[in-house]
Amino acid sequence: MPNFSTGPSAPAATFTAIDEKLTTISDANQPADYLIQNNLTAESLPYWLVNIPRSQWPAECPSFLRDLPAKSIGILSTPDEQSKRLSWDVVKEIIKTNRIDRFERIPTDLRKYLEYTSYLKAQYGSVMRFVVKERLRWGDGDINDLKPKGRPFEFDEDIKTLYNDWPYAVETGIIHLVVWTKFDLEDDPATDDLTPRARKEIDDYVKKTYCSRMPSDQVIWFKNWKSLKSVHAVEHFHVMLHNPDMEFVKEITQGDMPMIEKV
Repeated sequence: MPNFSTGPSAPAATFTAIDEKLTTISDANQPADYLIQNNLTAESLPYWLVNIPRSQWPAECPSFLRDLPAKSIGILSTPDEQSKRLSWDVVKEIIKTNRIDRFERIPTDLRKYLEYTSYLKAQYGSVMRFVVKERLRWGDGDINDLKPKGRPFEFDEDIKTLYNDWPYAVETGIIHLVVWTKFDLEDDPATDDLTPRARKEIDDYVKKTYCSRMPSDQVIWFKNWKSLKSVHAVEHFHVMLHNPDMEFVKEITQGDMPMIEKV
């Protein structure tokens, strides 16, 4: 397991302008402390320093935080305490209007996610290989390990449900699961969305598996657009549950624990 603390890797002169405002508090440990005492704001700092204690500031932008899209930079530039968690009603609205691009992670969680996926690519060659080998236990991470036994949702061994390792900023009580499948879930190339047939197949499965155990208005599912997928080679869709019986969650995930709680 990697050590995720990041030490200086470039000359201290990188921070000359910032350090001039920090000379009076060399032992600050919390971002809020040094920002307030030195009249600094998150806007005054590079995005890769926000939410990081002064004692842990790297001397230059870590490689896993370089060349990010504007959305990610905007999230990382936001202090954690200003990040808002979405309510169940908002979550349902986002999914029903197919605006899943509105989902965001807490800034610190996004940073951990980016750092850990960078580590996985270095250690396993790809996130897909890690997911297949270590999370799904479907083989050694080769694409041939994903050959389904039958038609979509015909055999349980072609399906595995785990926690979302890096959940979005949602209120406590909303459980985010990922249903991984060896079979394809058919997309319409023209819309970058599911075909009606695939949507019905997923909906029937969710009703049978989840809505038979809890109120249907407390269950919702979605599938990321291809452009939003973080793991492209392993088919999956997402299920969110509102205040479920945690024994049911333990049963459906076979006692799984998300990676964010392990690293």
